[in-house]
Amino acid sequence: MRKHTCMLIMATLLLTSCASEQRKSNTINLSGAFALYPMAVKWAEEYQKLHPEVRFNISGGGAGKGMADALAQTVDLGMFSREISPEEIKRGVWWTGVCVDAVIPTISSQNPFIDSILLHGITREKLRQAFITGNISSWNQLTPLQKNANIVLYTRSDACGAAETWAHYLGGHQENLLGVGIYGDPGLAEAVIKDVLGMGFNNTAYAYDVKTNKKRPGIEVIPLDLNANDMIDPDENFYASFDELLQAISTGIYPSPPARELYFVSKGRPHKQKVIDFLRWVITDGQQYVKEAGYVPLPDEQLKANLAKFE
Repeated sequence: MRKHTCMLIMATLLLTSCASEQRKSNTINLSGAFALYPMAVKWAEEYQKLHPEVRFNISGGGAGKGMADALAQTVDLGMFSREISPEEIKRGVWWTGVCVDAVIPTISSQNPFIDSILLHGITREKLRQAFITGNISSWNQLTPLQKNANIVLYTRSDACGAAETWAHYLGGHQENLLGVGIYGDPGLAEAVIKDVLGMGFNNTAYAYDVKTNKKRPGIEVIPLDLNANDMIDPDENFYASFDELLQAISTGIYPSPPARELYFVSKGRPHKQKVIDFLRWVITDGQQYVKEAGYVPLPDEQLKANLAKFE
């Protein structure tokens, strides 16, 4: 009787272990860039409709966390939103591009100088002097004003692709950016909304609402004076709707950086078959959901090149 009981317990443990291993092999874990988080969630939802046995665990935390988790192999895929560095390549990172978005400068829609800002825009050089050198610290140095007030700058406190991309556009690195450090894209957007004299930057998906195609309530996008003529010309005025901005990104009118490619990364080429199958789907059939989620698809030639990484 005791022997039979022991065998039954062992069989139960074996079945439990097998079930646990099955769940593990069917689970895809992702972490990282807030920029890619909404897109990853959309892909996961659509993929599960086709493959209900696959589970997803998706968490934000910034591009730095995504890369660290991927290299430590605590997740299957890291979500990443800046260029891959030579140091990361030396550490064995594998990556594939999946879509495109951009970082955009933002202010509160209640900013007292908003009319002048939208009319004249702000040049890259003036933004550099505000965010990097600190030579510009008041609003009348950015745009013609009769009244004036000091600028309150906001940046990201977490290691992230948005800050590094924005700093790259301005000729620096994330650690060079001035301002009050705020964790995460949602937090930075909220800080700018609440401070009428604040200025920050956000990924497109956090400045616009995909469902309404309009800017999120309380936030305004600073138009870039690309030709530095102290005026936003018609061909520079593409911020009214999300669709207009995405079109400007896809055609290259909105500069790169701060437009940038987004990636999934891992420690070496993924070996788990469920992960490989998911990535192949993302690069092929999954691209049909990119525009719907508020991103720009990669060019066909690039998608083919990325797909070849799995062969």
